[in-house]
Amino acid sequence: MLDVQGVVKGYYESHGLFKKKHKAVLKGVSLHVKRGECVGLIGESGSGKSTLGKIILGIEKADKGSISFEGKSEKRAYEKEMSVVFQDYTSSINPRFRIKEVIAEALGESIACAKEKRGYIVSLLEEVGLDTSFLERYAHELSGGQLQRVCIARAIATKPKFILLDEAVSSLDVSVQLQILELLKALKKKHNLSYLFITHDVMCVTYLCDRVIFFKEGECVESVDKIEDLKHISHPYSKSLLGAVEALEIPNFC
Repeated sequence: MLDVQGVVKGYYESHGLFKKKHKAVLKGVSLHVKRGECVGLIGESGSGKSTLGKIILGIEKADKGSISFEGKSEKRAYEKEMSVVFQDYTSSINPRFRIKEVIAEALGESIACAKEKRGYIVSLLEEVGLDTSFLERYAHELSGGQLQRVCIARAIATKPKFILLDEAVSSLDVSVQLQILELLKALKKKHNLSYLFITHDVMCVTYLCDRVIFFKEGECVESVDKIEDLKHISHPYSKSLLGAVEALEIPNFC
């Protein structure tokens, strides 16, 4: 479904008045996501994960390489098939909008009838575990977990095939993280969604993902095709990330 080939990205940083130094952020990244699977992209902060996500979504352009979706390489041909849930749910929601307006904005003019649109928004909220009482509320009246549920409702509103989850649970309390992961798992099964789950949290990866890619300094350093084989990784970087939870029986979280 999603095919990323040889993506390179760099920036120029200022050093002194006239000197600029090129910093390579992505160094020939290649990966793929199949229909109906969740691929975990795990790495430390600053490794380039989110930059890759922005390039996949078309928010930024790659210096080299290609992105294709179901064989289509033109963003306009597939952009409606993709959606995203970001880490910062507070900044991704307009504070002046009521929740019904937040979701309606994503729908645009795709549903002309106001009554039909309201009914669809209600069904989306119910699907993410919220009721009609949330329609008229504003973002500041919701908890972090509730806001992220709204963001997920907005993400599935356009019926995408692929959702990029960029640290989508990392700002939430652990107990709320589990609830959101359960919701994402249920939605993936119900709608046959594909996810690219960008994170630094190994525990979340073991809970949600089918495959895992370890990402370091703009490169994929190791991949695991079956989540139950996670304990058999060999790269030192992968082992260092797994070290925090190595005492746990990983398969029990799959």
